[in-house]
Amino acid sequence: MAPTGPGLIVRSYLYKRADMDPFSEIRPYHDGEIRPVLDRLLETPEFLRSVAAFRMRGLYRFSPALATWVTRHGLRRQLRDVNDVRSMQNVIAGYMDRMIERTTTGLTHSGLDQLSPDRAYLFLSNHRDIAMDPAFVNYMLYHGGFDTVYIAIGDNLLKRPFVTDLMRLNKSFIVKRNLRGRELLQSSLSLSEYIHHLITHHCNIWIAQREGRAKNGIDRTEPALLKMLGMAKRKAGLASALRELHLVPVSISYEYDPCDLMKAKELEEMARTGRYEKDENSDINSIVTGMIGYKGHVHVHFGAELDPASDAADEMASQIDRQIIHGYRLQGSNYLALEKLRDLAPELVPAMDESQLEVEISEECRQRFEKRLESVPEQVRPWYLQMYANPVISRHARGKEDPFAPLAESEADTDGDGSAV
Repeated sequence: MAPTGPGLIVRSYLYKRADMDPFSEIRPYHDGEIRPVLDRLLETPEFLRSVAAFRMRGLYRFSPALATWVTRHGLRRQLRDVNDVRSMQNVIAGYMDRMIERTTTGLTHSGLDQLSPDRAYLFLSNHRDIAMDPAFVNYMLYHGGFDTVYIAIGDNLLKRPFVTDLMRLNKSFIVKRNLRGRELLQSSLSLSEYIHHLITHHCNIWIAQREGRAKNGIDRTEPALLKMLGMAKRKAGLASALRELHLVPVSISYEYDPCDLMKAKELEEMARTGRYEKDENSDINSIVTGMIGYKGHVHVHFGAELDPASDAADEMASQIDRQIIHGYRLQGSNYLALEKLRDLAPELVPAMDESQLEVEISEECRQRFEKRLESVPEQVRPWYLQMYANPVISRHARGKEDPFAPLAESEADTDGDGSAV
């Protein structure tokens, strides 16, 4: 998806020499770097085999060498005119159009008309899918006349060099994980400075509200993330630093999460054994499943720009949470999951504002939900249903500010994608 609008061209001229580029290790590739990286990828056997196995599964099983050869020549032809970020994102836009047509029944948005294409924003989003969350935000911005976003992505997802190249080709910047002490402090400061640098140069940004996807459907902002965002301007105070970033909460709602069963099995195993071990292909499988899996109706809501009233990170996080929870488009799958959860495990459903739960659900919607639920093993169903029911509970639970406060804080993160802390 190409940047659009005045002043939204990728600014590769900002740093002409490597010694003038303090963000070279984490930033996306600039225009002049795109072609050499593509040429390198087209000579990388592991990359070509991965694409061939994904795009030509039948042929790859029969003849991996032939499928890889066909893939290489096809990519060369498709990418021969790509020489900068704009043309790279135009290619990605074509993939997005086909993916939306094949895997969604509808794609809608709200709130974007309250924002200005002439201002750069930090879009802070709830997080359900590794690749598709920022992709859908990008799609809405692109067709709304806004510049596309720079995307924060954890380095835990970049275990293979070619994956790192692919992400950095698409305006992704790297969040370093698993650091301690002075290294963590320096990395967080550098990241904060880079984010402020992007906003100053009129570049939009996408970042998740917490580290890792909210597998249980509980969307809560990490106060530590907000503190990191303010580090670059800490002398001015946190509220002032975040105002400079023009932070906009974003709510992304999937009628169906393509990774729902994978997430539910992980949550069940965590609850039963106290741990969950990913294999080396888990992240790639999640990314691919999220891209090609059925999503039903998808809605993206852009909230109002944050206007912090104090420097308290917890208060700001709550303010963001309210916008995300109330901007989330509740769908038939959410209400049906709550209905089923009440029958299966009523102790998991708090007192609710029943007047808000009287919604019409079509028979077609019920049948689709029942069919998906049939494929879920019985021991996993409570976690599966909670994943879809919890957004309704967050919105309509009675008598408690946050019915999930302990759960939201204690949910184990096993993928660490998206946000930056």
